[in-house]
Amino acid sequence: MLPGLCLPEGERVCTRPLEAGPVLSLLSPPDLNAKRKKKVAHIYEALNSDPADVDALRRLAIDEGGLLTDEIRQEVWPKLLNVNTSDLPLLSGRSLRQISKDYQQVLLDVRRSLRRFPPGMPDEQREGLQEELIDVILLILQQNPQLHYYQGYHDIVVTFLLVVGERLATPLVEKLSTHHLRDFMEPTMDNTKHILNYLMPIIDQVNPELHDFMQSAEVGTIFALSWLITWFGHVLSDFRHVVRLYDFFLACHPLMPIYFAAVIPQDLPYETLISRAGDLFVQFPPSRLAREVAAQQQAERTAASTFKDFELVSAQQRPDMVLRRRFQGLLRPEEPAKDVLTKPRTNRFVKLAVMGLTVALGAAALAVVKSALEWAPKFQLQLFP
Repeated sequence: MLPGLCLPEGERVCTRPLEAGPVLSLLSPPDLNAKRKKKVAHIYEALNSDPADVDALRRLAIDEGGLLTDEIRQEVWPKLLNVNTSDLPLLSGRSLRQISKDYQQVLLDVRRSLRRFPPGMPDEQREGLQEELIDVILLILQQNPQLHYYQGYHDIVVTFLLVVGERLATPLVEKLSTHHLRDFMEPTMDNTKHILNYLMPIIDQVNPELHDFMQSAEVGTIFALSWLITWFGHVLSDFRHVVRLYDFFLACHPLMPIYFAAVIPQDLPYETLISRAGDLFVQFPPSRLAREVAAQQQAERTAASTFKDFELVSAQQRPDMVLRRRFQGLLRPEEPAKDVLTKPRTNRFVKLAVMGLTVALGAAALAVVKSALEWAPKFQLQLFP
């Protein structure tokens, strides 16, 4: 039996919480298939390596189905964020309620968060989790005075709280807040609006007609704000879909949520969308799109521009190259990539034909695992020229 798994008579995967933290179990069907078992084995093989194979964990988090269960997420999410879980401090934000300038707003937002908790959860349990949610947020803000609370932040924190429990959620969300979410936690929304400006150039590559219509209708990009700043946690009703996306985003570049926003159709086939978002990232990396959004003044300010700094804290964490290799591997040797994936549209960009690149996790859906560092050394110079 694999470590940490409970497989009674081979029927299902049972999840167990770390400490006493709440965990939502994502149970498989009784006929747990061979593909799922194989993936679980690969995950634990990567976890049990010395050191843990974070590169492999990134690939597996991106790959079809993500990390499968919350028990696995409890072990893998800290690796993806490079958080040491061996000696977690016993901290609480309860005493900060009387002195925090953000307490009243956090309290109002948490009170409105009933839909983020599992249906049927007893009121007493939910209310206890809401109290923990307030404490986690206040503690992170107190320990990082450079961060500024925004409405929607609680939607991200509650996801971590439900998966890993209060004690582990605090360091994980703190690391996330000082890196991936940093731009949303600035004193103004300037960096957030800057990131939103990437959306239209990406849509222009996927669907020029839709792009032109949206431009003529002057809809702007504000419609995608809640998607971006909550990692879609605020708008998705099924918690399974939320954590699946978090698997993907945690394994990828900080700008991946904006790529995902560009490929959302109405029926939301999540694995296909994850594949397309990965394909788009490979074809049109942020360094290329930056020329479209006139980002010269942002080079030292956005989390995207300093993503390499975050990655270098762990030699194992090298996101994005695998997706690119898989993307290239689907092309026959005699066919140039441009003939399969793109066709000329203007002298500025080429049009990405994504509809044919959605097999399982898609043409390049693992690209995000290593490609970032391949161009990251040039990222600070090229993203904001």
